[in-house]
Amino acid sequence: MKKRTPLQLALLSLKGMAMGAADVVPGVSGGTIAFVSGIYDELINGINAINIQAFTALRKEGFSAFWKHINGTFFLFLFLGIGTSILSLSKLVIYLLENHPVVVWSFFFGLIIASTWLIAKTIKTWNFSTIVFLSIGTAIAYWISSMQTTAHVDQNWYIFLSGFIAICAMILPGISGSFILVLMGSYHLILSALHNRDLLRISLFAAGCLIGILSFARLLKFLFTKYKEITISLLTGFMIGSLYKVWPWKIKIGLQPLVVHSNGKEDWMMANVLPANFPGDNQIIASVLALLSGFFLIYVLEKFAPKGK
Repeated sequence: MKKRTPLQLALLSLKGMAMGAADVVPGVSGGTIAFVSGIYDELINGINAINIQAFTALRKEGFSAFWKHINGTFFLFLFLGIGTSILSLSKLVIYLLENHPVVVWSFFFGLIIASTWLIAKTIKTWNFSTIVFLSIGTAIAYWISSMQTTAHVDQNWYIFLSGFIAICAMILPGISGSFILVLMGSYHLILSALHNRDLLRISLFAAGCLIGILSFARLLKFLFTKYKEITISLLTGFMIGSLYKVWPWKIKIGLQPLVVHSNGKEDWMMANVLPANFPGDNQIIASVLALLSGFFLIYVLEKFAPKGK
């Protein structure tokens, strides 16, 4: 278990807040933030450490040994930041997306471009296999990103399933867990449960997340151990393909909304357009500045990330 100073623990919580804010937004991945901020490997290894050996240590050696085995301090401060962000920033992020969508999506576009570049740099050897998996990842993410919203299902088993699937996407750089929730029709349902402190739905969703992350993290660790280069290539492709979803200039298509929620909010199908074809103010200057800000933010995070991870 890596020892951290109080300042480093505070920085870890800030990274958690960034992950939480990203996970709230359909189209942006918290896994991307974890990857470029230097904590992705520690996150995956820590999740995999929650196993039979950990509970054996708890039974035989006590809580202190268990806490050390699972890197508990890391998870405490990371999830403190994630939880704080989700609960406090979710309304702000949604407000910004509804009232300043072009500038906000431009910022996210810059985040993902920078993240893609930094992750691609870690591939030491480009060959046929890495290029093929890069192409596969791009195609999969583009296909997912180009899908449209479906109606929501609020049955208990579906809420659990939504958590199970979304958490797997959330820890993958380039695949947005919240967008998966949008596709499954559970996004507003889960946000509403958080805002209204609906403990039943929150518990069902959290249980799905817990089981999903414990199982999927083991697969990720295996892939990073045995097939690191092609795994990173696949993840880089995911991020390239996801750029389609976060393109800033979008217009509504179709004559009827796909979903009308109980609060009157409508989800429409969206199509990407060029800035010149965007109705109203395309906010080119503000969008470019927001894109550069997002790019620079990821660049700074990478510069200050712990090396040798």
